Amino acid sequence: MSIAEMPYDFDLLHFTAVGLIFVMWWLYGPVLRLLGRGTLNAQLHVVRLKWMMMMINARRENRVFDAIMLGQISSSMSYFGSATLIVLAGLVGTLASINHVHASLTQMAFFPAVSLGMFTIYFTALTVMMAVCFFAFTYGLRKMAYTLALIGGLDDAPAATPQAQVMIAQTATVLTEAVKSMNNGIRGYYFAVAGLFLFAGPFVSIIATLLFSFMLYYRQGLSTEALAIERYVKALREEQK
Repeated sequence: MSIAEMPYDFDLLHFTAVGLIFVMWWLYGPVLRLLGRGTLNAQLHVVRLKWMMMMINARRENRVFDAIMLGQISSSMSYFGSATLIVLAGLVGTLASINHVHASLTQMAFFPAVSLGMFTIYFTALTVMMAVCFFAFTYGLRKMAYTLALIGGLDDAPAATPQAQVMIAQTATVLTEAVKSMNNGIRGYYFAVAGLFLFAGPFVSIIATLLFSFMLYYRQGLSTEALAIERYVKALREEQK
């Protein structure tokens, strides 16, 4: 689409509103690393290392508890993936009949005036976001399948051997990456909600995006659970010294 073909109401403010959503979503992890904290999932990697260490040392004679936790993670990814696919199908269906949807909504008194082209851009942005979330969940499921295979290969060899240490570290890494994909997909839902505010106007969407971003950063750094995880990880690292 050339500049001449762009909607008449598409300006810098609209471009900023749409772009800010994707930028804040993409910069989420890098900003946390820049602040020296990292995501909670990254901090919990040391906990997963200990978990794999306990499994390879056979310190749990009954591993049903481990199977339940891993099954819960897989079920959560599958649930979100299925739900996202339904939402994505609805958005694609809306795009197929965008003219009728635009005509119906713009007739409502409370709906702000917006051109068909701008309306299409909004829905396209939401569709792309849901597609990214869907791929994040499905990729997370693939990583969980890899994790289960790696865990199945863990034996009762002494964890002090170099080979066992490699097995433990790599298994924990793949598990952390699987959870990372799921978290990225869930985080996309927050920014998708911010994207819904595009229909209320670009300025409203910018405020909503910043508020949702602040909320996510607060939960990662200053919330009760974030501080508890930080103290837990710190105590675990001191214990392992």
